[in-house]
Amino acid sequence: MEICIRNARLEDYQAVETIMNQVQQLHIHWRPDIYKYSEPVLPLGIYQQAVEAGTFFVAEYNGMAAGILFIILRHIESPNQVTRDVLFVDSMAVDEKYRGKGIGHAFFDFLQDLKKQKGYDAIELQVNAKNTAAYKMYCNYGFTSKSIHMELL
Repeated sequence: MEICIRNARLEDYQAVETIMNQVQQLHIHWRPDIYKYSEPVLPLGIYQQAVEAGTFFVAEYNGMAAGILFIILRHIESPNQVTRDVLFVDSMAVDEKYRGKGIGHAFFDFLQDLKKQKGYDAIELQVNAKNTAAYKMYCNYGFTSKSIHMELL
């Protein structure tokens, strides 16, 4: 089975929205006090901007859009921090039909290559505290905790 990571195209929007909806449903399940149903989850205009900027990617599995990756390129510069360029993973998800087939790992390999090509210093992401499977996968891939986001209700 072949996994191909490529730039997203406008015609991928329906498949992308389906995957984003699956993610939103997980968030609603985990935290109904914060997340709610919305349609679309990813407005077409925002998706189109990301496609045009070259920051939205699709993983194809046997020719089908099976996963999505949306990155933000961050330049960090302040008097109190070392100047750095970071690839921030805004969204990464695999369609539930294709989970467990190596697509997440293919995304990480792609990110490592992109980091190297662009000369970035790090790859960063956030993960929902209830998403233990994703957290474990990130740790197994070599990610470490940078900070802990807390709340008081």
